[in-house]
Amino acid sequence: MADLEAGVLAIGAGPANLALAAAIEECGSTELAERTLLLEQAPDIKWQRDLLMPWARSQVSFLKDLVTLRDPRSRFSFLNFLHQHGRLDQFINLGTFHPHRWEFSDYLQWVAASLEKVRIRYDARATATEPLYDAGGRLTGWQVTLADGDTIRCRDLVIGAGRDANVPAVFAGLSAEKVIHSARFRSRIAAVDKEAPLRAVVVGGAQSAAEMFMAVYENLPNSSVTMLVRSIGLQNYQTSKFVNELFYPSFVDEFFDAPAEMRAQVLDEMRLTNYAGLAPPFLDELYLMLYREKMIGTGRAEVQAMTEVVAAREEDGEVVLDLRDRRTGKVTEHRCDLVLLGTGYDSRMPALVRELTEKAGLPEVTVSRNYRVELGETAGGALYLQGVNEATHGIADSLISVLAHRARDICGELLDRHTALADRGSR
Repeated sequence: MADLEAGVLAIGAGPANLALAAAIEECGSTELAERTLLLEQAPDIKWQRDLLMPWARSQVSFLKDLVTLRDPRSRFSFLNFLHQHGRLDQFINLGTFHPHRWEFSDYLQWVAASLEKVRIRYDARATATEPLYDAGGRLTGWQVTLADGDTIRCRDLVIGAGRDANVPAVFAGLSAEKVIHSARFRSRIAAVDKEAPLRAVVVGGAQSAAEMFMAVYENLPNSSVTMLVRSIGLQNYQTSKFVNELFYPSFVDEFFDAPAEMRAQVLDEMRLTNYAGLAPPFLDELYLMLYREKMIGTGRAEVQAMTEVVAAREEDGEVVLDLRDRRTGKVTEHRCDLVLLGTGYDSRMPALVRELTEKAGLPEVTVSRNYRVELGETAGGALYLQGVNEATHGIADSLISVLAHRARDICGELLDRHTALADRGSR
């Protein structure tokens, strides 16, 4: 076990903190960059690790990578990644703005490997976080304890580890081996016998649910899969260019300054732009697959709309779901072997953030325009949150669209804080 120190410590090495790492690397302060450390609990970096199907695509333009909207000349751009790997001509020839998810994932690992000053520590799972105080009770920084027992102290902490998986209460009584959330899909489904006659049920009507539905159908040839959708049917994402202007980084200022009731209304109206739909090309592909399935008549795949799960239990090794038809109110039993949850993520602040801010004595989490948690004027340490501020910064906060500009905003404030600290130290 070791006691370590960093100036800036970032939990999670996903797109958000990698974008910040690239911004810090290019900010002009070698000292700040060399005192910045990212923690990644996995042995490598994968984007949406458990939904990396070979055919899955990004729904966001490659131009909204980690850096381009901040600095189109940055060496960390997706285009430079393609150039370095000799694929730029071929990618251009594809005529698409939407790379495969695995290729964007490879890009993230390339960015991580290309960092020269900012460090990343892999296999570093944070198990506890604590605020640190001086003798006068002033918050001065943070301590993070890792699974291997090491502790790391820092002045400024950035949490960009994503939200917690949402497992609806109706499934709480099922054993862990009978339920797979999309956040663990590929890891868990790999243990399933591909030749077994599995009866799977997918719950949810958005992109992750549909991708699991397609993957089970394609990769488990002796299995059947039923998709349960509460709405009237699967829908396209709202992709209007007019609506997409609300994903501009410049819209964050407008949204942040709007009254709380207006922000809530906008978030509700934008739900179909991200949370409750599918990418139009994939929706068409899925419909064609179901059409072929009906023609072949194997009975292996089905989508049941207007259906909700009202109870779930286990009997004789099977999962029994009570399904209510929303049109008639009739409840029927559906027996299966495995439940796959495409039910998204908890809308609350992640448990890590709630626990840490409670330890810091905060009754609620209030975040500034620059993503810093309000800790009081006397606090010497800062806490920044990435990807969980939709309520104050807009729906794009959890997406790739604003990564580059958000990294610029946080990096600028970190640089100012670092400079002020250095000035005080020189007096």
